[in-house]
Amino acid sequence: MRCVIARFPFDLTKSGVLESMKGVKPEQVIGESVIIGRRTYPVKQVGQVITHQDRRDFSAGEVVRAMTQLGFTCRGLPRAAAPSRVLSPIQQASAMLGTPVTV
Repeated sequence: MRCVIARFPFDLTKSGVLESMKGVKPEQVIGESVIIGRRTYPVKQVGQVITHQDRRDFSAGEVVRAMTQLGFTCRGLPRAAAPSRVLSPIQQASAMLGTPVTV
């Protein structure tokens, strides 16, 4: 499959990506990731290995698009937990006593 990453065309195949990533230890995943084989890699690490370019030269979206088209499973950014409601000291004490107070 022909794809463009960092303005350069690449002919990528699923087996070629699997071969390129063989023996590469996954870095810690903080953002978007792609599952290759039984391992989860950061998309920027995969892009660097398969294109031999600096990570600053391409976006994560370019690599995610290419890996998705090749049939790999990609995961987006982890969702942040919803902020919990902060109770005032009076509301907290009232809740601990079992009588919730609305203010």
